[in-house]
Amino acid sequence: MDALFIGHAYIDVTMLADEMPAGDEKMVARDYAVSFGGNAVTAGFACAKLGHDVHLLTTQARDWLGHMFAEMADCYGVRVHPRKVARSSLSFVLPNDGKRAILRARDDNYMQPFVRLDISSARVLHLDGHMADAAIHYARAAREGGVLVSIDGGAMRPHIEELFDFVDVAVVSKQLCNQMSFTEGEMLAWLKSKGCRVGAVTVGEKGTFWYGEDGAPQHLPSLHVPSERVIDTSGAGDVFHGAYCASYLDRPDAPWRAHFEFARAASAHKVQHLGNEAGLPTRADIARADEEFSAGAVTEAFV
Repeated sequence: MDALFIGHAYIDVTMLADEMPAGDEKMVARDYAVSFGGNAVTAGFACAKLGHDVHLLTTQARDWLGHMFAEMADCYGVRVHPRKVARSSLSFVLPNDGKRAILRARDDNYMQPFVRLDISSARVLHLDGHMADAAIHYARAAREGGVLVSIDGGAMRPHIEELFDFVDVAVVSKQLCNQMSFTEGEMLAWLKSKGCRVGAVTVGEKGTFWYGEDGAPQHLPSLHVPSERVIDTSGAGDVFHGAYCASYLDRPDAPWRAHFEFARAASAHKVQHLGNEAGLPTRADIARADEEFSAGAVTEAFV
């Protein structure tokens, strides 16, 4: 086991349409994709696509969507440790003009305790704040065993503030800043106060505001993908997380800026493809995106 990812699983149905029907209208989408979904889940698949031995602790139901998810995981060599729920969770994702609307149906009523795994051989634990009891248990174990703990702080979730006490690398969203009434700078200061060695706030087109182990505030600009090539931004952040985990596993002694630059290029690849699976990059895809779009990156003043 190189890495354990813990989070909630979805099946995503992504539909590309010029407009949405209302009332009794019917319309035909231009394209669609069906894929795995969920923050840590998609990150785990991205890390596996980049060549690592990924284990995934996530929800799974014994229904046809659950069987579909299991087959997807098997295709990528992802070892799933299921936590039983009655029904699979489903997302309808509607990309539009660089944004995306999402309608979800989620079952997080767990029918069994989470499985206890030996993670002594793992080098990374990545969390998204879902399944808080399992996340805290494994974060404690990882801290005791010297395993790097990473978190995708996408939104406020139960016990997530407690979870940050065991996190080494925290990459959070602008949404979480807003929910906690923090500016980007205030969020980074809060992450430092929680003991996070590396902290970052992703702000879409403005890039990433972050600090490394020296604590100095830095800015990593986003790569400029031309708007006409942006198809689906959903999952881009999840691919970012999976890619920096993979980069760390490849080169644990490299500076964190290098890991984030690798992840940034992975996200630039993802937004050009419809659905999570189609957007998972190879190393060649990441190198190509970095070469093609890095010239348009502009550093902003730190907020």
